[in-house]
Amino acid sequence: MEHAETAGNKIIFSVWFGLLGLTVFEVILAYQELPLGTMLSILMVLSVVKAALIIAYFMHLRYELPSLFVTLIPALVFVLIMMTAIFADSSRLAHMPSLVR
Repeated sequence: MEHAETAGNKIIFSVWFGLLGLTVFEVILAYQELPLGTMLSILMVLSVVKAALIIAYFMHLRYELPSLFVTLIPALVFVLIMMTAIFADSSRLAHMPSLVR
């Protein structure tokens, strides 16, 4: 039992240090003078990688049945579609003349 705990702790600390390294890379990247589209693309990919690591290891979904994963995918797609629909309205509202004077 102790060997399994040690192996589990080693994985958790490895993932934690990996997340810490990705965060440091993101902070360093923020100070670089890159084109906005390039920087946002890199930061979004890194954020998705970090979120996947957190979900897999710290929320223990890596060890769950595949059926749980399959039920989460439609919810994720729905949320992304809804966010895309709402972002278009928020952008339009941001450019409207103010109604409050």
